[in-house]
This record gives sequence, structure tokens and C-alpha cells, in this order.
Amino acid sequence: MTAVLSLGTYRVRAVSQAARTALAAGSPWVDTAPNYAHGRAHEELSPLLGEYPTVRVATKTGFFTAEQGCRALADGVLTQGESAGRHSLERGFVRWQTERSLAALGRVDMVFVHNPEHHAHDCDRAALLGRVREAFAALEEFAHAGRIGGYGVATWSGMGSGAFTVSELLALARQAAGSAGHHFTGLQVPVSLVMDDVIRQALDGGGPLVQAKDAGVITFGSAPLHGGELLDAMTPELVNLIRPGLSAAAAALLAAGSCPGLDVVLSSASTREHWDDVAKALAAPLTAQELRKVTDELASE
Repeated sequence: MTAVLSLGTYRVRAVSQAARTALAAGSPWVDTAPNYAHGRAHEELSPLLGEYPTVRVATKTGFFTAEQGCRALADGVLTQGESAGRHSLERGFVRWQTERSLAALGRVDMVFVHNPEHHAHDCDRAALLGRVREAFAALEEFAHAGRIGGYGVATWSGMGSGAFTVSELLALARQAAGSAGHHFTGLQVPVSLVMDDVIRQALDGGGPLVQAKDAGVITFGSAPLHGGELLDAMTPELVNLIRPGLSAAAAALLAAGSCPGLDVVLSSASTREHWDDVAKALAAPLTAQELRKVTDELASE
């Protein structure tokens, strides 16, 4: 089973245009964050979300713009030093930022704690996990009140670096909820032919995606084109190995979207032509054998 194609708004220049294209094409999820589009992503998405009441909305907490940091400082939820750092997992700030996200977007189905490993350099691992637990505790309050659908972690390097594991995140969620009835329901990690360790692990029946999926967590794959850098590496030979006749972008997204254990693959395609091109490719996912042939070929280079 292939992952469903959904809109990711990181590094999207015209968020409203990309969202209109994706939602008209049937994207089931929109993934965003308060700091995307220089802090304007929520504002640009809000009118469109009203037109598509069934699309599910994922946003994040942690990073913030300079302007948002000044507002948080004025509201007393950040210190001067925390405001300068542009990232916080403090419980009061998480509450404040999530309230603002709800007000701007109108509804939120998932709040990801955004790159918690960002603090790994300035505290020990136990302290890092403690910060994550505090953020989870704030989000549990929103979920318990029915104001958000659930929460999770969106990480760039946390899994690969060993900053935390899926089992540890689930344990922190149980601690934050005070019971097994927690609302940790999402995990977002990069999945691409550049950062393909997670694909190799999943093909072998392990790794964070399989572990999360086994725990009933919705899995999201971010950066399938590695910020666009992967397109330069998609040689005709590699595209043909994946599937002859595809565009470079469609081939790269097909490989990522065929990863075992992946539910949602995020794309920033801004035109309907590009969106349909990728969606058509994903309609026929690679088999595990075909995907392994691709990763093996890349490993041999």
C-alpha cells in the first residue's frame, strides 16, 4: 500500500496557491507550521480550510519567527533569552502557540512538537526528554478537551541521531497523560532517496516508521525531494530503475511513498500538472522488492 499524497507547506513561496491546487486535487492532509512562509502560512491557509471542511490540518509547535517571539515575550510566556532562541518547548509557550494556531486556522487535527532535538546540543538527554514530556503535557490538555485531534513529533534528525526513540516518545506520552489513554497519534520524519536509512530499516521490518505504525500512530514522510536537491541527482538511469517514463519528481516521490509503514507523503507541488503527475505514479506503488533494488543500487554507488 502506498502513502497518500498530501500537501506540505515548508519552503512553499505561495502557500495559498499551493493549497488551492492540493485541496482541489483531494489532498487529505495539509501540513504547516506557525513559522512557515515567514509566519504567514496559517493566515494564508485559513480561508481555504473553510472551503474544504473535511481536509485534516497538521501544524506544529516549537519554532517561531522573530515577530512571534516578541509577542510571546510581551505576553510573558518567554524570557528574553528564550525569545532570541526562536524555539521553545516550555509548557506555557506550547499552550500559547497552540491557542494562536487554533485561532488562526479554525481547527487542528494534529500538533507536532517541531524538531525537539533542536535542544540536544545544550542539555543532556534526560533533560531533553523532560522538555518533550512537558510539551506533551500541554498538548494532552488540548486533546483531552477535544480542541485538537492529537499530537506527535515532527523530527529531522532525532531518530537517526538517537536523541529519542519511538518507544521513548510513547512512554513520555503515557507519562504526560497519566495513563495509557494518551493522544500521541503522529510521527513525521524525512523519507527520501537521500535520507534513505528509514526506508532500508522499514524494508527489513524495523525502524521508526514500522514501530510507529505498529503502535497505531499515523506516519508522515517529509522532504521526499530533500528540499529540491534530490532532483539534480535523479539521473535518467535512476528514474528508469524506479519506473520508466516518470518525471524525476514523480520517481523520487514514488520511491518515498512506497516505503513500508508510511501513511502520508508530503509534497509541495504548486501546480495541478505536477500534483497529478505525482498522484498518478503513487497510484501504483513499488513492491518491496522493487524498492529494495533501488536502495541497493544507491548503496553501491
